Amino acid sequence: MVLFLLIGLLVGILGMLFPLARARRELDRVAEDKQRVTQERQLVVDFMHHMVEALGEGLSRQELQQRIVHAAILCSGALSACLFERSQDGQMRSAAVEGLFPPHRPLPPALRGKASTRARFIEQVLKAENFPDTEGIVGAVVQTGQGQLLADAATDPRVVVHDDPALKVRSVIAVPLRFRDRFFGVLAVANSVGGEPFTQTDFSLMQSLAEQAALALHNAEFLHFQIEKKQLDLDLSLASGIQQMLLPREAPRLGGLDLDARYLPAQKVSGDFYDLFALSETRLGVAVADVSGKGIPASLLMAICRTNLRQIALRHVSPAETLKELNRAMGGDMQRGMFITMLYAVVDTSKGAVTLARAGHELPLISRPNAATGVALGEFVGSEGMPLGMVPDEIFSAVIADRTEAFLPGDTLVLYTDGLTEAPNEDDKEFSGARLADAVRALHLRSAREINDGLLESLQRFTGTTLLRDDLTLVTVKRV
Repeated sequence: MVLFLLIGLLVGILGMLFPLARARRELDRVAEDKQRVTQERQLVVDFMHHMVEALGEGLSRQELQQRIVHAAILCSGALSACLFERSQDGQMRSAAVEGLFPPHRPLPPALRGKASTRARFIEQVLKAENFPDTEGIVGAVVQTGQGQLLADAATDPRVVVHDDPALKVRSVIAVPLRFRDRFFGVLAVANSVGGEPFTQTDFSLMQSLAEQAALALHNAEFLHFQIEKKQLDLDLSLASGIQQMLLPREAPRLGGLDLDARYLPAQKVSGDFYDLFALSETRLGVAVADVSGKGIPASLLMAICRTNLRQIALRHVSPAETLKELNRAMGGDMQRGMFITMLYAVVDTSKGAVTLARAGHELPLISRPNAATGVALGEFVGSEGMPLGMVPDEIFSAVIADRTEAFLPGDTLVLYTDGLTEAPNEDDKEFSGARLADAVRALHLRSAREINDGLLESLQRFTGTTLLRDDLTLVTVKRV
């Protein structure tokens, strides 16, 4: 009887111990999972720290890619790693590698067995290797946008088997480097240090590391863009300052003439320019020009052209002869495809005339009061000519010609660039020469400054909220 009681007691105790053991095992498993998550989180934090340090050092893109590969090895426990990027033609290439990462394709027979400088050799092979973005494990990542885990790579037909034992692929993880809609490449690690296959936990870790690596590459591009933009803004500001210095600070004072000029660049640096300079006590040189293109190249060409014009104009009475020599002088400074349209006029108050030559530029407008009716008449004055730098000197010189018009008290000469007449409104209609002529006729009795103010107000009413898409220059000479 006592024996039965003891056996029953023992069974009861064992019945209590088994649930306790199961609970203990469950607690241990939870603790292990918690420890693994903590370790993975720490590895991700360490990787992020590596990336932040790299960004702080201002590394180049290639240096940052190499830092990502190095950090991936440290954090994943892999023997080797490689970062592949895709070219515009859909080819994958190695951008950074560390360790004996197995080449994507079999080694050429002539290169096998060279193990004396194995690491450097493999790196050179990888850098020279290109393959379609549909090929192998890396191609699978590109095409699906999903990471690939090969715990046993030897059984996967997409993995190349190399003769060199050091290049045997036992286990592989390849993950995409993607931030938002931007694809930066594929990060792959091969073979763990301990020889055991990569696990799902390792795969999860590599995906987290890839997210941080893609973010680092995105931030690096943004930082480099900001640095380049600041440098470009500085260069443009300097070029703009130099350009402003080249423009006349104030109009020359000649008896009988009222002058005003406006200069509105569409960007910081303009391809337009104008100049007003006294040739004698009674003669004024006036030039308005438009250099093809925009930005710094156009502004530099403008500066060279203005300097040459001032020197050459003093040697000639004829505007056409001035432009002929200017075309020859500018020949060596102009890149292929660049040209300059220019209108150069000489106003002579002693003769009551203006002589002009037009090198492919916009037609000048002369407004005169009608003696009979008192109503102003606006006339576009034409002359033959081609842009500077567009054709050989003999063709340019054969075409360019002077045209002389009376320029008496009450007359107004308006020179401009196509940024004025071609300025669009919200319906994409241009301001046009006809509207310019109408506006000049309506403003004829006013001073040169008031005429220019009125023309720009008319332009503003026409264009509304539409921004200038081209540089605008406006010069008005009024005979008083």
